[in-house]
Amino acid sequence: MKKTIVLYPGLFVSHLVPMMQLADVLLEEGYAVTAALIDLTLDQDASLAAAVDRAAAARPAVAVRRLPRIQDPPAVADYGEALLWYLEVVRRYNDRLREFLCSLPPRSVHAVVVDAPSVGALGVARDLGVPAYTFFAANASAVAVFLQLPWMRAEGQPSFKELGDTPINFHGVPPMPASYLMRETLQEPESELYKQMMKAMRRNAEADGILVNTFASLEPRAVGALRDPQVPPGGGEHRTPPVYCVGPLVAGVGAGGETKEKHECLAWLDTQPERSAVFLCFGSIGAATHSEEQLREVAVGLHRSGHRFLWVVRAPLRGDTQRLFDPRADADLDALLPDGFLESTEGRGLVVKHWAPQVEVLRHRATGAFVTHCGWNSALEGITAGVPMLCWPMYAEQKMNKVVMVEEAGVGVEMAGWEQGLVTAEEVEAKVRLVMESEEGERLRARVAAHGDAAAAACKAGGSSRAAFGQFLSDAANLGRV
Repeated sequence: MKKTIVLYPGLFVSHLVPMMQLADVLLEEGYAVTAALIDLTLDQDASLAAAVDRAAAARPAVAVRRLPRIQDPPAVADYGEALLWYLEVVRRYNDRLREFLCSLPPRSVHAVVVDAPSVGALGVARDLGVPAYTFFAANASAVAVFLQLPWMRAEGQPSFKELGDTPINFHGVPPMPASYLMRETLQEPESELYKQMMKAMRRNAEADGILVNTFASLEPRAVGALRDPQVPPGGGEHRTPPVYCVGPLVAGVGAGGETKEKHECLAWLDTQPERSAVFLCFGSIGAATHSEEQLREVAVGLHRSGHRFLWVVRAPLRGDTQRLFDPRADADLDALLPDGFLESTEGRGLVVKHWAPQVEVLRHRATGAFVTHCGWNSALEGITAGVPMLCWPMYAEQKMNKVVMVEEAGVGVEMAGWEQGLVTAEEVEAKVRLVMESEEGERLRARVAAHGDAAAAACKAGGSSRAAFGQFLSDAANLGRV
């Protein structure tokens, strides 16, 4: 009987997608794979439900099991903060996960891999004697920060909010402004959210190992730090478990159960010269947070640059967060963009509503640059496609990702103005011209291409990521708990 790896994804599309890519490699290694899902928001979050359906359709060999719903599920309004609600949902689902694992044939589970925000579920697997690992959809630099962060501030010292833009020195990572450290969740040390997030970060040390969606040569300093016994500070009981860099876990062209019909933007790209088009895509959340003023600034900058472009636009939220989960929430382009913009750029520009097949666009011969919100999945997709990036972070760890992409890996340039809340038309024009026309842009393109080649090599037999995968599977077997 095949050994089974149980994957426990969270409720974020950006985490589910790479975890299902992880399933592909496990299948190649000869393991059975089961994905246990928290079935709580799938009927409300259309994007997540669609991602689950695509992943399941593309991987019939993966057994997708939706855990039975809990009684009286918590409401986000009861907790004030979405992350507090999420941590409580995971806690309440622990009994459902335990029941599911106990329903599997005895001694059949090789390991359980838990999405990092669901670290509260680690104890379920450990109580059953099953090797338990966390999976970070982030980069190694972010993991190094998260592992050190709970010990970076002593009681009575200034909060991260009070430190503002003061750089904080982490082992293995470029100096990071305090304001970049997930400001949305770590502002107030006395808040319940801060306390619970720090508790969750500390719990990563309880895992038997940590899987990270990166490859060793992309972040050598951070990878080295994660192997240092002094990370987290103090060693001893806080010693970092083994870290396995198993990325890049990036979907292939046409993967994920996407529609067979060719998207209009790909047909348009077919008519454009090689490496001529700038692709602008900010993720499902990021694109919807742009104000109408910001959309107009981008439009003017693109028009003035004279370069071809493909731009994915979503209607601004205007406080209605439910629009994030509604794929039918279309943007009124005529109302949002400057008068005459669509007509004056017809032929050299295409504006697409809501969504585009990002992986296929990035790997298209006509794509020459990528304006991105610095989500790590997007960054890896840009790197593996060899496309230089213009970095415009928005929320969560994207600000830290920007530091890694610009200062550490050298795969992108920063779009100035994002910290002030408005990237001007002048900045859009200048950075597009820099990447598409200048010698600096050519050097940037060469660095990205080199990292792309290294990423491909890492995933092949004998490569660093494939070796790390083998080590993870071997270590799980040697734990001998099952």
